[in-house]
Amino acid sequence: MLKVVCGLPPWLLRRLFGQPIEVDGQTLAPDIQALLAMARLAGSESFTEASSVDAARAYRLVEAEIVAERPRIAMTRVESLELPGPDGPLAGRLYVPDGAAEPGPLLVYFHGGGWVIGDLETHDGPCRFLAANSGTRVLAIDYRLAPEHPFPAAAEDAGAAYAWASANAGRLGADPDRIAVGGDSAGGNLAAVAALHARDAGLPLPAMQLLIYPVTVADEELPSRRTFGDGFLLTRPDMDFFEGHYLPPGSDRSDPRVSALHADLSGLPPAYLAIAGFDPLRDEGVAFARRLEEAGVPVSLRLHPGLVHTFANLTAICPSARQAMLEAVGALRMGLGA
Repeated sequence: MLKVVCGLPPWLLRRLFGQPIEVDGQTLAPDIQALLAMARLAGSESFTEASSVDAARAYRLVEAEIVAERPRIAMTRVESLELPGPDGPLAGRLYVPDGAAEPGPLLVYFHGGGWVIGDLETHDGPCRFLAANSGTRVLAIDYRLAPEHPFPAAAEDAGAAYAWASANAGRLGADPDRIAVGGDSAGGNLAAVAALHARDAGLPLPAMQLLIYPVTVADEELPSRRTFGDGFLLTRPDMDFFEGHYLPPGSDRSDPRVSALHADLSGLPPAYLAIAGFDPLRDEGVAFARRLEEAGVPVSLRLHPGLVHTFANLTAICPSARQAMLEAVGALRMGLGA
């Protein structure tokens, strides 16, 4: 039903769902406006409406199932594997698309969910989409979640996962010179943190960073967190919920492992940032791109002014989200020479 409605012609969506929503000089895409209207009718306008962390995780799985591509995008192989983490083994899932070269490029991917919710299943769709459309292997990482494992657990897992992938490129069918890090939201934060860790630990650097609406600062509130703090899927209370669980009292919120905006960014690999316009995280994504540029890092910033947070998970139902992710695929192919 969602796919049918969101796939209607823009002019018809405007007639059905009202005048365009305009905020801060941006116009919400017609299919996204329709999705938000239906979410309101269903009573689902926020990531953290559930009363507990466990309930929020279960609810996120249900949401992922509702918007998933059916049938699932086919792969030559999907392999469950285990890799060593700082505090025990981590689960991973390797996606090998049809026609993938061996050795070929690899993307180490960290899922979003505010470091609290999300897992390999909630982001099975985006990983398949990226792999199939880029010809790149994707290694998804099931890092530790808060509040059971607060900061810096997820950051440490991200660094360890990339280090393992780099050292085991042959095992993964990957070219060690063409391994990227990537992720969405909190996963984008972890991808940037993994790149910082690789630089500081003297590891081979990732070939590129694919950062989709990343969290980049936790010790200050940039204007977009207020401007888009309600009504556009990710809310200001959501971010308070996530950061409150990941960063317990006494945490240093300016630590570069959570606020990468404050890190020394020199010497990092090239980055592609895909940012949503109607997103509380918009401004910190833009600010991070500017900081990378100032540090001499090759960076491409793509602001999608009509989209909302979580568009990476909406490719099966929203044409505008699919187009944005296809642009990210193009960046990945160029960055890895796929």
